[in-house]
Amino acid sequence: MIFTTQTMQEILPWLKERINTEEKVSFLVFNPDFSEGYAGHRVLLDGQYYLYRGYKAWVELAALLKCKILTPSIEAYPLVRLTFVKLKMDSFHHDTSHKKEDEKYGMTSQFAQIHKMEEPAFYYYYLQALENVNISKRKCVLNLGVNRGDEFGVIQKYLEPEVYEKIEFVGIDHSKSAIQFAQDTYKNYTNMTFYTHDITTLNHLNLGTFDMLISIGTLQSPSIMFKPFFMQLVQDYLEEDSAIILGFPNSRWLGGELLYGAKAPHYAMSEMGLVFTDIIFCKKYLQQKKYRVTITGKHYLFLTATKILKK
Repeated sequence: MIFTTQTMQEILPWLKERINTEEKVSFLVFNPDFSEGYAGHRVLLDGQYYLYRGYKAWVELAALLKCKILTPSIEAYPLVRLTFVKLKMDSFHHDTSHKKEDEKYGMTSQFAQIHKMEEPAFYYYYLQALENVNISKRKCVLNLGVNRGDEFGVIQKYLEPEVYEKIEFVGIDHSKSAIQFAQDTYKNYTNMTFYTHDITTLNHLNLGTFDMLISIGTLQSPSIMFKPFFMQLVQDYLEEDSAIILGFPNSRWLGGELLYGAKAPHYAMSEMGLVFTDIIFCKKYLQQKKYRVTITGKHYLFLTATKILKK
């Protein structure tokens, strides 16, 4: 199939029909290297019109169809061949291989194959969140759902060693194997402590208070009563001059790809109502507590909050 002046309204249904019955679909499109502009811009070359679309548009289309895109190949001028390959349906979201729920996120699980910090859309906004909360000025950091400690690893590389080593880090997760991995990874750092523990019973640990809270994709777990638990965290575990980074998943991990859009129960499509409800609740509550709140991100939505101190 060659797409020249066909609109997305024509292309999308054709691709959806093919992907439903085939594992791989190839087609020819105008080579975006020969022009520039917004998607849909009309280009005239050698008496033939084409609709321009950058590679970003095709990559996003592949993701929407739950496909990955192979490296484009040059065809007869001015065309390139694109190939969409249907993603495998394996995902940690449906992983039932572990009898113990806590090891669904352990080091032998499908979840352990995910490296969020290698996804630009995650890493960029997490690093931005660290800058927003002025991480270099923090003294004691609590990470709930720390898993193998990736968030701490970014902070370690972001800060100068003499600054990093002055901060106390505490990470808690219910996966024994993930915590063991984190302990082995940071065994040479005396300022880092890890606990295998259910975060809903933090009072059993006698942790004290912190001036920084990080939690990425954990507080929305079905076993946690989100609103009362979050309020308790702010009231009982955060100091007066404190900051917060919360990560709300707005994506799914499928077949080796990070796909945009939260998946809610009983919905076949992406439905972000629950995500927005939790974020807005946190924002309003923290503003009442005199925090300055920002919301950024894409595949993960990052809420950052810093306390507004009285002068």
